[in-house]
Amino acid sequence: MSASALTAVDRLAIQRRTVGILSLGQVLGGIAFGATVSLGALLAADISGNDALSGLATASVTLGAALAAIPLARFASRFGRRFSLTVGNAMALVGIAIVISAAAIRVFPILLLGIILIGMGNAGNLQSRFAATDLALPEHRGRDLSIVVWATTIGGVAGPLLLGPGERIGHAIGMPVHTGSYLFSLVAQVAAFALYLIALRPDPLLVSRTLPETGSFTAGVERVDRPIAARYAIFAIAGSHVTMASVMAMTPVHLSHMAMSGMSGMSTAAVEMNVTVLVGVTIAMHVAGMYGLSPVFGILADRWGRLRTVLLGQALLVAAMCFAMLAGETAWGVMVALILLGLGWSAATVAGAALLTEASAPALRTRRQGRSDSLMSLSAAGGAVLAGFILGAFSYAGLAIAALVVVIAIVLLSPLGKR
Repeated sequence: MSASALTAVDRLAIQRRTVGILSLGQVLGGIAFGATVSLGALLAADISGNDALSGLATASVTLGAALAAIPLARFASRFGRRFSLTVGNAMALVGIAIVISAAAIRVFPILLLGIILIGMGNAGNLQSRFAATDLALPEHRGRDLSIVVWATTIGGVAGPLLLGPGERIGHAIGMPVHTGSYLFSLVAQVAAFALYLIALRPDPLLVSRTLPETGSFTAGVERVDRPIAARYAIFAIAGSHVTMASVMAMTPVHLSHMAMSGMSGMSTAAVEMNVTVLVGVTIAMHVAGMYGLSPVFGILADRWGRLRTVLLGQALLVAAMCFAMLAGETAWGVMVALILLGLGWSAATVAGAALLTEASAPALRTRRQGRSDSLMSLSAAGGAVLAGFILGAFSYAGLAIAALVVVIAIVLLSPLGKR
């Protein structure tokens, strides 16, 4: 579609359609993400026989996302969003199949390989939020981005809640323990792949490049570059993500230890089922916190300011760490901490992504978005590995204290976001 043929009405219609398709894709992709977050640590601990290695599951998800973020961003820059999103979904499909196979033959390195591929698929899901800003006007950029983030709530909450039914179905057909819910993930990923391949037309990124550089019609297509603010946005996004991922990665193992100690005398099968349900419900509430209020944070970012909303996220993360330190040995305390952790992540990453987009000139925007996702995932991978050892040495409260260091750094460097 040429610039001369594209009217303001066309742009609005394409943007609405794009946000709708991306949102539906996030619902489907969130199912696989929720299942992997809930089951990855349990599978890793079970197959390796070492709780300290359970953090490698979340580390592998984030490592996969880090490895794929820049290549997928380059694919998007060259071929459009549709191509990069379908490639990401294809990698996730292969990863799910490998995880199920690894659990069957109980080979730990193969399990990590499958989880890495699922993480690569999640890199595509992460870039969906940037795709929602390609044609968005500046006054609606945070809102449109947050709607796509919010849509992940449905799949992300459904994924952990499907653990119980998935285990029953998996047991009935002879699947390995802790893999039954991946059947739902497999179906959802196939549907997402077909959706992006068929429905994401015209491609929003390619259409945005046809817009003229001046005039009220293209208000919001910024040409001024603010590299210092962009770098701060990348740091705030990565720091908030590593804080969330480090604590969340160890929560299933921590809850498992709590449940085991409180269920002595019960059969092994009954204990495993109760642990699965407890972990599933807690992670579901956490994912709801991550995505459920993202439109609110998007509107706040548009009206109240990007930087202020990032700092609001840090305040919520501090509250989460306090609950983890003071009430982390109770199920309700862990649940409250995980909900606040999700809310803080949501506020910081939604506002940070909007800040990064508007602080970057169009020629640099896609490249920086890819770098941001890569750094975010890579730092979280390292954080998840360290979290396993910190949990073993200093307990859940010690892990929360360590995570606060990153939050403090984000707050202290916040003046850079204004430059």
